[in-house]
Parts: sequence; structure tokens; C-alpha cells
Amino acid sequence: MGGIRVLGVVGTLLSLAGCSGGETKVMSLAELSDRTLTYALADVDDVLTPDAQGAHRFTVSYSVSKDGAPCSRFADDVTATFNGEPMTLVPGGASDVGGRADSCENSRAFFNYDPAAWGREPVGDITVQLQDATSTVRLVLQGAKAKRQFTYQGEGAADRLRVGQTYAFLWEPATEVPGPIEVVLFREGGRAPTNLTATQEGGKVSITIPPNTPQANHTLTLGGDLAGVVRECTGVASCDGGIFHSQDFLVSVVP
Repeated sequence: MGGIRVLGVVGTLLSLAGCSGGETKVMSLAELSDRTLTYALADVDDVLTPDAQGAHRFTVSYSVSKDGAPCSRFADDVTATFNGEPMTLVPGGASDVGGRADSCENSRAFFNYDPAAWGREPVGDITVQLQDATSTVRLVLQGAKAKRQFTYQGEGAADRLRVGQTYAFLWEPATEVPGPIEVVLFREGGRAPTNLTATQEGGKVSITIPPNTPQANHTLTLGGDLAGVVRECTGVASCDGGIFHSQDFLVSVVP
């Protein structure tokens, strides 16, 4: 289930908009300075496909012009770094995705991080820098470099859930408070997930297993997001975005 959610996060950075007849224009960072730089940190712990592409990725993306201007494409001398390490550049330009020959694909850069390494390292800032011969763009997110997780607030492991019982999980780092946390239960071999009613207090979420839940193996998925704290945003009109984390638990529902 987590893999489905990460597609939504990354998809927000791949928006397509009409452009001038599918024309592409190579643009310097100075020429892109009137755009919004959107960031997204995906932290998706999918138990079935833990190494899914984009599951642990940080992306920055330039907004697409919607005034009929040509599609932007990074110049060849653009570089991008994530805390000093090189990022992968996607230059952007005219695209025929979805059969639309007049669409623009965002100019963007991404960095795939190691979730295990982040789990061992202290919480820190994220600094992204894009440069070319004309300009430098900097984005600094306070305390955003952290491996997020939901920890079970009970004895033992959250692998056996009883019908009618209430269970609680805590988002970590505990200093963060995500938006509404969604909880989904998907039965092994089932066709449709069950959205569970969740009660949230800060970063703590509680759920009760409904009485009609089949006694079987399930995947329990918790997910939430929040906006990062922007400490610095220079070289663009504005910086906006969010951080998303979801986590799967393999559980057995018992009477």
C-alpha cells in the first residue's frame, strides 16, 4: 500500500501544463528565478517492495509556466547538490506524456537517500544548491534530514491485533506533528483496503479494530505528511513542499 502513496507524492512534482506548441527553451537559473521551487521528501517503508524506485527520495522541481511560454529545460552547465552530494538532474522540456504533445515536464533534480544510514545518523538540516554560470539557488530545510517512523505504543510487537481492541502508534521524530494520519488495513488476498477511523493527538494516533474485520493476515499501513521548515530560500520566487512518510506492518487479526 505504501508504494501507492509514494506515487502520489512524486506525482505532484511531475505536473504537466500546456505550453507553446510543444516548444522547448533552454533556460538559465537566472531566467527561472520567477518560478516556485517545490520540494518533496518521500519516506515510504513498503514491506512488500522495500526498494521501490522513489520510495526514499528527495526531489526539487521548478513550477511549469502556465502563460503559454515555451517549456523550460535546464542548461548543460546546471549542477545540483544535496548536502554536498550530487543530485540527478532531469532537464525537463516538452513532453508527450498522456498523449498531449503540447505539455511541459518540470525541470527537476532528485537524490535517493539510504534510509538505514539516516536512521543511524542524528537529525540535521537539508541543504540543496543548484548552480550555473548565471545564478545560485539555495534551499535549506531545518531538521528535515531524519528517518521517520511509526513506533508501536504497547508491549511486544504490533503483529497480533485483536478485534475490538485499541492500538496506538507514535510518529517520530516526536518534535514533529504530521497532518491527519491515515490508517489502512488490507487483507492478504483481498481486493480492497479498509480505511480505519483514527484518533490523533499530536503525533500519536489510535485505532480500534472493527468487529467485522476478517480473522486473517493483513497489512496495516499508516501514513502522514507535514510541511518542512524553510530556513533559506534564495534564487527563486518562493519555496514550497512537504514531507511524507508511510509504514507497513504485517499483522494477524485474531478474535
